[in-house]
Amino acid sequence: MSARRSWIALVKAPLLPSPRSKFIITLLALTVAAGGVGAEEWSQFRGPNCSGISATKGALPVKFSATENVRWSAGAGEGVGGAVVASGRAFVSGMTGAETFSLFAFDARTGKKLWQRDWATGALAEVHETNSQASATPAADAERVYCYFSTLGLMAVDAVTGKDVWHQPLPTPFFVFKWGPGMSPVLYRDLVVFCQDDDINPAIYAFDKATGKLRWKDDRHDMAVNYSHPVVCSANGRDDLVVAGTGMLVGYDPESGKRRWFAKVLLRNIKTTPVCHDGVIYVSLQSGGIANQWLASVDRAETGNNDGKLDKAEIQRFVGKQPVPEAFFQRTFDRGDQNKDGFLEGRELDLAFLHPDNFAGADHTSLGEKAAEEYVLAVRGGGEGDVSQSHLLWKHRTKHTDHIVSPFVSDGRILLVKEGGISTVFDTRDGKVLRGPKRIGKGGNYFASPVSGDGKVFLASENGFVTVLKDSAAYEELSRNDMGEPIIGTPAIAGDSLLVRTRNQLYCLAGE
Repeated sequence: MSARRSWIALVKAPLLPSPRSKFIITLLALTVAAGGVGAEEWSQFRGPNCSGISATKGALPVKFSATENVRWSAGAGEGVGGAVVASGRAFVSGMTGAETFSLFAFDARTGKKLWQRDWATGALAEVHETNSQASATPAADAERVYCYFSTLGLMAVDAVTGKDVWHQPLPTPFFVFKWGPGMSPVLYRDLVVFCQDDDINPAIYAFDKATGKLRWKDDRHDMAVNYSHPVVCSANGRDDLVVAGTGMLVGYDPESGKRRWFAKVLLRNIKTTPVCHDGVIYVSLQSGGIANQWLASVDRAETGNNDGKLDKAEIQRFVGKQPVPEAFFQRTFDRGDQNKDGFLEGRELDLAFLHPDNFAGADHTSLGEKAAEEYVLAVRGGGEGDVSQSHLLWKHRTKHTDHIVSPFVSDGRILLVKEGGISTVFDTRDGKVLRGPKRIGKGGNYFASPVSGDGKVFLASENGFVTVLKDSAAYEELSRNDMGEPIIGTPAIAGDSLLVRTRNQLYCLAGE
């Protein structure tokens, strides 16, 4: 009997219920109060509006491991994308073969496998060892699951059966630096929004959730490689889709895809996702000058010449077996090679890898060999046109941001976590430091972003430890939990459960 029918039967029960009816009423009340896995949704990367914050009323676990307080666990192939939960079903993707991509569906309460879909991917480009070919977090609602894969594009399948609903092929992304794909679809009303800023075809797309029809697209030709998810900023009585990218934030009209405003306040690239709260967009980022990045990564590599300049053959040797598309050289190298001598040197590196209308961040002459720049900043939403000065609330240089871990914003505070577990806290009002650097957890590299629920903040590191903090001004450390396997993907929260995706497993963790 469904919960709804059970409730109707109880309403129609006699005014003086039998002992058995009393037991059922009590049991139902306890079940509703407990707030099980299906009580709240976590429908996309980092949950509601990519903020990492759950409104769960359930009691989330403090102490757990791969064997302690595990409600269920399941193999999920190899991957680094997080899990999502919608309508009592949990979804996660992974590689189940060298050229096989799989999407899994589980009952979120019991862990029973509901279905599995497998797709042949074809030949795949090399990606950094920390990443995975299965790098995207799905998005889901009660009807469909939306998933992305580099060689397949964006796909929607039925949430109940796993059967195909629609498929939109997209250009296979190309990344010279081999980090590979790392973007996930996000949901807004009746749209699935996907942004992919790669080295050849940077663009943002909005598709109809039900049909897959392309509603709009913006060719982000003025962007270089970025890894930042679209977020919704509600200000001045409207919603804007805000996307961080090379040098600037852009606010899009979600209905038409028109760029409503932009703020040139960022650096050369960004891998963190902003957080929006009360009409303000909070951003933390770290990025180096474009010339220094290319020389350090390509010219000084084992395949490079170490001569302070680049040619096409040197770039091809760095990329390896995969041919560098001619479209990449046309878009970058040919634009930068001002004297047509076949080399990029000095200022030409900036001209090649930064769009002339968006000459963002530190250039070759201003940054030189210095370390990357780091900032934490806030921009007021709801503008029109160029709001680079009018809507920038504050911007502070810092030494404590991370280039991948997104900020956590809660109760007027911004918590940043970087490599080694070094955390810093800032005031959302003016960006001033509330607490200086402090090490938390068991150290290690961090790629997953903080998430919170039930007054607790969960931080997952590559070394397999999940640190639990109290969501308060002091961020008191409550526990350190060893999951026994590297964690790259951001955890999910649903009801009284924490879903942690390690490199090869999905764990549903709960309290007593």
